[in-house]
Amino acid sequence: MKFLSDNAARVHPKVWKAMMAADAPDSPYDGDGLSLELDARFSALFGRDCAALWVATGTAANCLALSAMVEPHGAVICHREAHIEMDEGGAPGFYLHGAKLLLAGGEGAKIAPDAIAEVIDPIRDGVHQVQPHAISITQASEYGRVYRPDELAALADFARDRELGLHMDGARFANAAAFLGGSAEMTAGGVDALSFGMVKNGAMSAEAIVFFDRSMAEKVRFRRKRAGHLQSKGRYLAAQILAMLESDLWLDNARAANAAAAEIAAAAGDRLLHPVEANEIFLTSTAAERLALREQGFAFYDWGDHAARLVTAWDSREDHVAALAQAIAGL
Repeated sequence: MKFLSDNAARVHPKVWKAMMAADAPDSPYDGDGLSLELDARFSALFGRDCAALWVATGTAANCLALSAMVEPHGAVICHREAHIEMDEGGAPGFYLHGAKLLLAGGEGAKIAPDAIAEVIDPIRDGVHQVQPHAISITQASEYGRVYRPDELAALADFARDRELGLHMDGARFANAAAFLGGSAEMTAGGVDALSFGMVKNGAMSAEAIVFFDRSMAEKVRFRRKRAGHLQSKGRYLAAQILAMLESDLWLDNARAANAAAAEIAAAAGDRLLHPVEANEIFLTSTAAERLALREQGFAFYDWGDHAARLVTAWDSREDHVAALAQAIAGL
């Protein structure tokens, strides 16, 4: 009974079906009919003009999106526990050719304008210090917390006032959208570029970078090729993304994962370290309690010495979720 990560979830049957349907000759790279549909499909989803590119991983999506905003001598402000800081193996520095990450604090792994200002205001305006070029936020955050529309609006206003790009790491964007009622536009706010996560939500090997400034997309087309992410049979990545968007499968899957997390959270009670707003549960536990759960067949990650992280997915089985909830309640 695995609650390790939504990365480990099955590929949704509709995604497999779409990939099989794409198994016919077509133009290579991103010139196929499916890839050419992406801009229109995402523009309709967000209610504004945008350009969308596929890549194979979330790390590439984040870093390529930021590469359109940040010069090698610049910096990205992010939360100190953001994925680009903690879990991408130095990839931002690699893709951005040495650009720096400046780390801000914030409850629930969310950052606010005042925390960003605290980091960048002491920076002198001159060649002797790294200058901030962009902000990166994570929706939902590393602790499963969701930015509300007013928080996103404040960040977008701050970014515009400071002439900074605004990027959103949306590895669990669907879970955040499900929590906020299903509006993609409201969940993205006023960001310039979004890494729209698919793999954690039912896709196999495709993520989308959505640009709300088309000039950024034109830059990244070249950088995607240089980075080795322009796959020759790109239609299979486009097929996965389109299948996820069809009939709001991306939202249905996220709602299922969120509901499973909410059931477990209800059983955890005052053990919860953070409100459960998406599909991650962080709860206090002793080493003995975690061992007891593992001995009952549950797989999850320790979160330091005194906590555990459990992640639900679109395909979490109802009986497994109920069993875990009962086991946690009985600790």
